[in-house]
Amino acid sequence: MAYIKSAALEETGFVILDSYNEEIDPKEWLDVEYVDWKSSGDTRFAPLASAKGEIECNGFWNHQPPRTDKDGVWIQSQVDKAPTLTRRAQEPGANVGRCRIIELQPNSYGDCLYNLHQDDNNRLNPDGTGWVVRGFFNLTDDKNSFFVLRENRTDPSIEYRIALPAGAQLIVDTQRLWHAAAHYGDDPRYCLITSWTSGPELDAYMEKYNATTEYTQFELSQEVLEAGYAEQARRDAARAAYYAAKGQQAKQAMSEA
Repeated sequence: MAYIKSAALEETGFVILDSYNEEIDPKEWLDVEYVDWKSSGDTRFAPLASAKGEIECNGFWNHQPPRTDKDGVWIQSQVDKAPTLTRRAQEPGANVGRCRIIELQPNSYGDCLYNLHQDDNNRLNPDGTGWVVRGFFNLTDDKNSFFVLRENRTDPSIEYRIALPAGAQLIVDTQRLWHAAAHYGDDPRYCLITSWTSGPELDAYMEKYNATTEYTQFELSQEVLEAGYAEQARRDAARAAYYAAKGQQAKQAMSEA
C-alpha cells in the first residue's frame, strides 16, 4: 500500500527533537486517572484521548465500528487535569489518535530487550492516507534510563539507545522499529505518548524543532550488554517452551475427546 510518510523518518525510523525546557506541574501526570494496561513492562496508562472519549486504552479497531488509530476523542476530565500535556499533543496540528501517559516501573536492560515490541498503529488505515507514528515526550528526569530501538528484535547489531532526561522528545515509526525502555531508578518513569498521522503538519513540526537522527549512544558495559542478551534469549526460550507445552496439551485433550 502507498501511505503518506515523513521523509525525515525514512532512514532510521526515528528522529529526536529539541528538548522541551519549560516547567510542567507534575500534577499533570500524577493526578490523572490511570488504568491497568500492560505494555513492555510493569505499566499503567492514563489516556487523554481514546476512541470514544472514555478512560480506556483499547486499539480503535476493537471498537464498533472498528477504525484506525485516528480521530481520537479528548477525555475532558483528563484534559482538565493535564492542559499543558494536551496542548503539546495538539501543537503539531496533525491528526491525533490515541494520546496517553505511560507509567513504567523500574526495570533492567534485560527486561527491556525481552519487552521489545512493534505497535499495530495502522490496522484498517486506508491506502493513500497518512501513516500513523508516535511521539514520545519524557516527563520525569530519568537520567539513568534509555529508550532502545531495533530494526530486528533479536539482532543487536543495529541498536539505538537514547537517553531519557526530562524533556527528551522523539518521534518514532513504532510499527517499523522494535522498541521498549530500560528504566533504572527507584520511582516510576512517566512519558506522554501520542499517535500522530504523517503529513505536512507533522513534517513542519519536526522541521520547527530541528528533528535529527544524530544523538549520543547511551553507553553500557560489555558485561551489561551480554547479560541483557542472555536474559532476552532465556526468557524467549521459556516462553516458547510454555506455548509448545500448551499446544501439546491441547492436542492431547482433542485426541481424548
